[in-house]
Amino acid sequence: MTSETVIIGGGVIGLAIAIELKLRGTSVTVLCRDFQAAATHAAAGMLAPDAENIPNGAMRSLCWRSRALYPDWTRKLEELTGLNTSYWPCGILAPVFEEAGGQGVGKPRVREENSLSSPAYWLDKEVIHQYQSGLGAEVVGGWWYPEDAQVDNKALAHVLWTAAESVGVELKDGITVEAFLQQQGQVVGVQTNAGVIRAAHYVLASGAWSNELLPLPLRPRKGQMLSVRIPEFVPELPLKRILFGQDIYIVPRRDRLIIGATSEDVGFIPENTPEGIQTLLQAAIRLYPQLKHYPIQEFWWGFRPATPDELPILGISHCQNLTLATGHYRNGILLAPVTAALIADLILEQKSDHLLADFHYSRFQSKSSTSTPMLTNSANFSNGHRPVISPQHPPLPTQDSPLIIAGKTFQSRLMTGTGKYRSIEEMQQSIAASDCQIVTVAVRRVQTKAAGHEGLAEALDWTKIWMLPNTAGCQTAEEAIRVARLGREMAKLLGQEDNHFVKLEVIPDLKYLLPDPIGTLQAAEQLVKEGFAVLPYINADPMLAKRLEDVGCATVMPLASPIGSGQGLKTTANIQIIIENAGVPVVVDAGIGSPSEAAQAMELGADALLINSAIALSPNPAAMARAMNLATVAGRLAYLAGRMPIKDYASPSSPLTGTITS
Repeated sequence: MTSETVIIGGGVIGLAIAIELKLRGTSVTVLCRDFQAAATHAAAGMLAPDAENIPNGAMRSLCWRSRALYPDWTRKLEELTGLNTSYWPCGILAPVFEEAGGQGVGKPRVREENSLSSPAYWLDKEVIHQYQSGLGAEVVGGWWYPEDAQVDNKALAHVLWTAAESVGVELKDGITVEAFLQQQGQVVGVQTNAGVIRAAHYVLASGAWSNELLPLPLRPRKGQMLSVRIPEFVPELPLKRILFGQDIYIVPRRDRLIIGATSEDVGFIPENTPEGIQTLLQAAIRLYPQLKHYPIQEFWWGFRPATPDELPILGISHCQNLTLATGHYRNGILLAPVTAALIADLILEQKSDHLLADFHYSRFQSKSSTSTPMLTNSANFSNGHRPVISPQHPPLPTQDSPLIIAGKTFQSRLMTGTGKYRSIEEMQQSIAASDCQIVTVAVRRVQTKAAGHEGLAEALDWTKIWMLPNTAGCQTAEEAIRVARLGREMAKLLGQEDNHFVKLEVIPDLKYLLPDPIGTLQAAEQLVKEGFAVLPYINADPMLAKRLEDVGCATVMPLASPIGSGQGLKTTANIQIIIENAGVPVVVDAGIGSPSEAAQAMELGADALLINSAIALSPNPAAMARAMNLATVAGRLAYLAGRMPIKDYASPSSPLTGTITS
């Protein structure tokens, strides 16, 4: 049986998985942001698990296994395309330098006892200089790793793309995936710059960009590189093997030498720098001095996807139809064939190799912290600060998935606001008591320092709370768009550089504060085009909700009753229709006045609630905030558990059979 699979990421990992799945009979689509920007193009193509001296045993085994697959894998790709990957089992030489003071470093690496399957040989000074002429005078010996190899990474990228086309993979370049659409522990689609794309299964393989979609602990690590041309006065290729030195490597190609690479934790800052290139050249010339005479050919850079332990994230995710294949850091090229095989086995045969357990995302999960909430896949009905279910009780069989909005994960399903409180202190206490993770802030009131909003930016810890700027007070679409842009900048100033959320309110009606459906739709269309995650406040209109979802909104937020009225759920029937038809989270917003009403809204199947007035206007806001949290949790749990059927007649709780009669 074939299954339709969408792979997010068109680098070496994504394409390798796509080809493997397609060859096993599955229809596959690859969504690629920019094929030329993939880290594949910026690598050196080393297949170097031995030279890298990888300390982690599972990672070393994974790399060895993948290196062993390389000859057959590249041969298969070449047969599919008629193109050359330039796979070259050239071996790697790792010279070491004389220490300061004149004492040689000796044999710096102790080989593991199980490394017999991957031999290494120590060469003393005389032998290494005979084996490779031209090494720097400071080289006192080195290791020879005969089974390490290389492939031309740019050639491989081209071959993979061509092979994918030839076997029938649908390749879509220039497609930016903006968010996963999730419901009840399943991905139901991906929101892209070209609209919503749906499939039965999804694979996240977008490298350094992966945590724009899921809160994985993954950062870009910039690497600068350059190449020098082998001059005409050199009669033949001067290096026959890779030189792997201290913080430098030199990779020979047929007509040039590749020199790399820096490792810089600078985010997505592009371009080469004088310092980076100078560092590389100095280290390379020390290792192989004649390079100083070679003409520079090209500079480039790329972004490696690095996890805290520098190991990849592979296998199942919090959604059963979403598989992770990212975070390969320095070894993406090397691990492509084994990753493709393991992921294909997992998706098509539900066969999980024992090695995958070592690369599961849960290894980053802290038992006492919620700093990586995506990494929890259990019945999380609060955000973890105050467990509702006592740890002494057995775990509940009901499984819940986190709330995910525009690719960002939240454990709490209660959002609160900052308005109408009698003091900043009451607001702070209430937000803490609510255990909420999203707090909405009226941009205009903060900008104008309106009463009650002075010092708001400093009053909350924005490293723990996600700001939801809102366009309250805007009467037209044009006003709302301008204020949304201000809100994004405000979030950046408070340290949330990647915050593109906006709660969209367009309200010309000053008496009943009912939103303008036409203006809301117009503003949403423009803000989505500008990259915002739009959370629109609307009347409980199912048709409008669907239109807003279709234009790319991250949620829909139907009102229960007019803002601040405390009338409770007056739009139940329409909200139920919206929930039934929605492919994005549904957040019930406005009108909730009591915890019982909050629980009722969640029992309908709402994904979250936004409650402000009912908390802020209570005589005891902090206590009410806690009550709303518990009601939200209870309502969600009741919805997941399922209500008993309603009957027209009575049914005794105790059985009538077996009773004692006189």
